[in-house]
Amino acid sequence: MNIYNYLLGKISEKGAAYLILIDPDKISGEKLSGFIKKCESSGVDGFLVGGSLMMNGNLGNTISVIKEQTSLPAVIFPGGISQVSPNADAILFLSLVSGRNPEHLIGKQIMAAPMIKAYNLETIPTGYILVESGSVTTAEYISGSRPIPRNKPEIAVATALAAQYLGMKMIYLEGGSGAQIPVPDEMIKLVSCNVDVPVIAGGGIRSAREARQKVESGASIIVTGNYFEDEDNWHSIKEFADAVHVKTAEHHRTAEAPVCNN
Repeated sequence: MNIYNYLLGKISEKGAAYLILIDPDKISGEKLSGFIKKCESSGVDGFLVGGSLMMNGNLGNTISVIKEQTSLPAVIFPGGISQVSPNADAILFLSLVSGRNPEHLIGKQIMAAPMIKAYNLETIPTGYILVESGSVTTAEYISGSRPIPRNKPEIAVATALAAQYLGMKMIYLEGGSGAQIPVPDEMIKLVSCNVDVPVIAGGGIRSAREARQKVESGASIIVTGNYFEDEDNWHSIKEFADAVHVKTAEHHRTAEAPVCNN
């Protein structure tokens, strides 16, 4: 299965796709198996696996558990070159285009490329844009790059356009793991109105209402992570999925597209 086309299909079918990020450091064992089953039954479209800093978790084992428990795709969301596994269905081939650290623009990618080819992993070239989120996130600290100020959406637009023109197939607007506040709706709207590729929004989304707002602002894929590391929140996974899937077979509902004034 081509995962990029799968995601495009879910976006077309449901209005937007909903992915849950699993950090192998944060959830494992029986809890992981139960979580995967809960996500599948709640309407989640797939999983991202990885983390900015992995101390104890095993990426390969986590992906294997996902593959054993569900047919939903497992896509690597790499925090470094050690986070490459042949067990995955695909990998987001990220370039941190919002930063000026050459190691995260192209350096790490060069080191990872031979492994990816050897594993025959599908790559999804993705322009990764860190956005100021109220605190210094792990991604910001580890990458040694400053995020785009949240009140400067025009910088995000120019950066996203450059990524698209370089051949990126997706733009990932990221508040960062544990972000205090999510990416601003206005920034998502302006970026989605100016690029021709799917926009992913993640980081700091802690309610179904916020997830719906991101979709209505133009995001094609919503990612949540930290919020569902707490088992007490699992009951709301379906609520999140329903909020993201603004176009459904049952209701034939379509979210209003953002009004773009170009």
